[in-house]
Amino acid sequence: MCQKCTVPQTGNLMQKRKIIIDTDPGQDDAVAILLALASGEELDVLGITCVAGNVPLRLTSVNALKICELANRRDIKVLAGCDTPLKRHLVTAEHVHGKTGLDGPTLPEPTMQLQPQNAVDFLIDTLRSEPAGSVTLCPLGPLTNIATAIERAPDILPKIAEIVLMGGAYFEVGNITPAAEFNIYVDPEAAKIVFSSGVPITVVPLDVTHKALVTKERNDKFRALGSAVAIAVAEMTDFFERFDKEKYGSEGAPLHDPCVIAYLLEPTLFTGRFINVEIETASELTLGMTVADWWRVTERTPNAMFLGDIDADGFFALLTERLARY
Repeated sequence: MCQKCTVPQTGNLMQKRKIIIDTDPGQDDAVAILLALASGEELDVLGITCVAGNVPLRLTSVNALKICELANRRDIKVLAGCDTPLKRHLVTAEHVHGKTGLDGPTLPEPTMQLQPQNAVDFLIDTLRSEPAGSVTLCPLGPLTNIATAIERAPDILPKIAEIVLMGGAYFEVGNITPAAEFNIYVDPEAAKIVFSSGVPITVVPLDVTHKALVTKERNDKFRALGSAVAIAVAEMTDFFERFDKEKYGSEGAPLHDPCVIAYLLEPTLFTGRFINVEIETASELTLGMTVADWWRVTERTPNAMFLGDIDADGFFALLTERLARY
């Protein structure tokens, strides 16, 4: 049903891929950041930009700092961005992630400081300073920062190699409303701007992430690694899974956001289709829906690689191997 998808390559195949992680941590965001920071041979993390989403901005920013310190990567630039969606009141998800957004492990308050620059300005300045098609954006939360940067500085668009985002759904429908996935629902107007930008987009939807379940066996392998990082990851997923197991009756929690980083590292773990994806911004019933033309029943121009499946065992083997590097 799916066709193999590949990651666009730029320049020397051995060259590190430059990325900016845009995030609203979130336990699964934290695991994604840790996966990226453990993959320094392949990925050059230029910065982590924070946005309001799972919890308000003041907490997502602190959480990003905590994760960098957990990884012993105080060199990473962390910046705070937009604290509200473009046109709507902020919807958060403490019911999933806990009051801090990072409930589960006990992590010390960070001693790292946020960069003084705003995240949107950082996105614009960084992209302007890089060669065309050289930076991949990895949004793990609502798309407010990315859309704001595009609106303020459309000249950055040619500098973006690709946007690989976690968001949306088709077969799995919604997880915050019957029709909408959380990240897109929080700021559908921002998502519409991004999907209309003309930049190459890869979508990692719930259809994929709900197949990447942290079972007890997989989580025990994290914990058995014995490092502070691995134990923290196990404690995060211990907390995180309670909501999804009760809601879906699944055997574990889906690790949504690390799938974005795994796609950059091992794209052959995933399959998908290049299709048209539109964002609903008007309907009360389907606000934030990713209207994915999976069956190609319209004549709308394809604008995104929409992933549909994952080799879950391969994904967890990759994640466990990288966590073992800490």
